[in-house]
Amino acid sequence: MSGSGLNDRGRISAFLDAQAAEAGAARNTLLAYGRDLRDFADWLAARDDTLLAVPREGIEDYLSHCDAQGLSRATRARRLSAIRQLMRFALDEGWREDDPACRISGPGRMQRLPKVLDRAEVQAMLDALPRIGRNEAERARNLALVELIYATGMRVSELVSLPVGACRGDPALLLIRGKGGKERMVPLSDPARRALAAWLKRRDNAPAESPLGRLVAGKGARWLFPAASREGHMTRQAMNTLLGQLALAAGIDPARVSPHVIRHAFATHLLEGGADLRAIQTLLGHADLGTTEIYTHVLDTRMRDLVLNHHPLAHADASGKKP
Repeated sequence: MSGSGLNDRGRISAFLDAQAAEAGAARNTLLAYGRDLRDFADWLAARDDTLLAVPREGIEDYLSHCDAQGLSRATRARRLSAIRQLMRFALDEGWREDDPACRISGPGRMQRLPKVLDRAEVQAMLDALPRIGRNEAERARNLALVELIYATGMRVSELVSLPVGACRGDPALLLIRGKGGKERMVPLSDPARRALAAWLKRRDNAPAESPLGRLVAGKGARWLFPAASREGHMTRQAMNTLLGQLALAAGIDPARVSPHVIRHAFATHLLEGGADLRAIQTLLGHADLGTTEIYTHVLDTRMRDLVLNHHPLAHADASGKKP
């Protein structure tokens, strides 16, 4: 492939096509790459420069420009990552003879520990489920949703788009299609299996004239959780709303609860129970173990807080006496 006959927008498109085809990058990732790289290309064009000619100093000037704009450290790190990958691609394709981004040190990313609910809080939300829902079918659906997400650590997009065909036959394992179309197997707990079976029974036997029956007979036929959405399945926003209602019913601040927080709780509670970090990586569908290692820091923080708050000498003064 030659880059000489393309303008910078065309080169970015070729790079994104390759990422989709070869690396299996997810749609949201490609959209973010595209936005970042087009901003960089527009900045270069305003200075009569191009992706094929920009030197290392030009990339560093662009990152300084992003800093001056007030962009966060995480955003600047993401933009540099996109530029690095594009420059590596340009080198591999023979568009450039050098990689001007390879030695640029990024701004780094502040490590933010994920919000996590403890086991008692998750149990309080499960206990509150019978109080949420307009009818028995809706309550059965809600129980299946929450049991499944906590039992498996699925992303909310994976949960709401579960095909019903993958959930039949009282499965001990579910096949999940994750980011970039990558598949993984996740085991189901006994409570999750019972909740799934109860919901399937309600779903399959819904009267034809009922709202649920009409959803199952229409676009929702393919999905475990049918809904009147464009795709035919429950939306992520609806799952967020459900968890907010559950948090209120359980006496928990709704700002602390989201589908991703439940995913974090799944991983942290497994690690607390002695699960292997590699196994948790596989269950979560993380490509990089480094992403999973964040949960060890969560445990370190919680253990430190436990000692500082509850050890008998934690609040002693220098003489060893408690205040």
